[in-house]
Amino acid sequence: MKIAPIMDALHQCSTIETKLIHTGQHYDVDMNDRFFRELNIPKPDLDLEVGSSSHAVQTANVMLGFEPVLDAEKPDAVLVVGDVNSTIACALVAVKKGVQVIHVEAGLRSFDRTMPEEINRILTDQISDVLFTTEQAAAEQLRKENIAADKIHFAGNVMIDTLFRQLPRATDPAEIWVKYQVDKNVFNEFAVLTMHRPSNVDDAGRLENLLYTLRQISDSIAIIFPVHPRTRAKIEQFGLQSLLDGDGLLVVPPLGYLDMLGLNAKATMVLTDSGGIQEETTALGVPCITLRDNTERPITVTEGTNTVVGADPTRIRDTVSEILSTGGKQGRVPVMWDGKAAQRIAGELQKIYP
Repeated sequence: MKIAPIMDALHQCSTIETKLIHTGQHYDVDMNDRFFRELNIPKPDLDLEVGSSSHAVQTANVMLGFEPVLDAEKPDAVLVVGDVNSTIACALVAVKKGVQVIHVEAGLRSFDRTMPEEINRILTDQISDVLFTTEQAAAEQLRKENIAADKIHFAGNVMIDTLFRQLPRATDPAEIWVKYQVDKNVFNEFAVLTMHRPSNVDDAGRLENLLYTLRQISDSIAIIFPVHPRTRAKIEQFGLQSLLDGDGLLVVPPLGYLDMLGLNAKATMVLTDSGGIQEETTALGVPCITLRDNTERPITVTEGTNTVVGADPTRIRDTVSEILSTGGKQGRVPVMWDGKAAQRIAGELQKIYP
């Protein structure tokens, strides 16, 4: 969702040649191929096919695979997005070989260093030469971390570029109900649930607590739950499959971007531990309940539709009840979340690398 608009904008720059390297960190074949197809992302020039493993092994394998690419291509800069293991791995290889690093989505902080993504964000920002931020507070955070102001550029949110571009193509939820043969009257009003963070799904007690609470909520509002492969594996490992039973809970395999966008846009609320979905729901004006103890997207709380509740059953139920009774938190779309962030990034890069 982040790479698609960036690649499109860079391809329109006659002075910048780009090559797309897919590390293969996100390895589910169906999810991977469908996202590339739906978002019109060009076929990668190279796929490192790293796959899943521990954080250390995965990061090391990306580095081992990426170094020969830099040796062969000799680029002027490496652009990385977000906060995954591939982000820090490719940035480390580049900086140690004297290649400049461009970080898109810099400066976001949850201030929770137990999250692997937080470590990736902090370290990538410290070694980057050009940092593009999604919100003004991120620039302030970078300056607090002694990053020079002339390296920081406020571009807006490329995730929202993709959202606005694809919204007219989003799947009508009615098609989902037909596909999975559910009573559309039951799902006339519905919530969307996504959950994949290790902090939620790797702890058997916390996962059981969340699933039990969410099944209770499904008595008040129907819930559709596209289950991430990692989450499904943990549910089976911990023997929690029975908590997925219930007339108001529709459990489906992972969905493509257009399916998820259509569901999120029409949902009464979204319950999630995804950072990206917090941003998307703010842009869509849909109430979001974040099943985490913190967020690295504070603007979705201060200006948007997001409420952070953690895994506390009472807070989750109370927030759901409030949304059902009042319509939930009313937010606004943040500054420069206007669908043109990638264009601003490409324009700035043309100045930096003439």
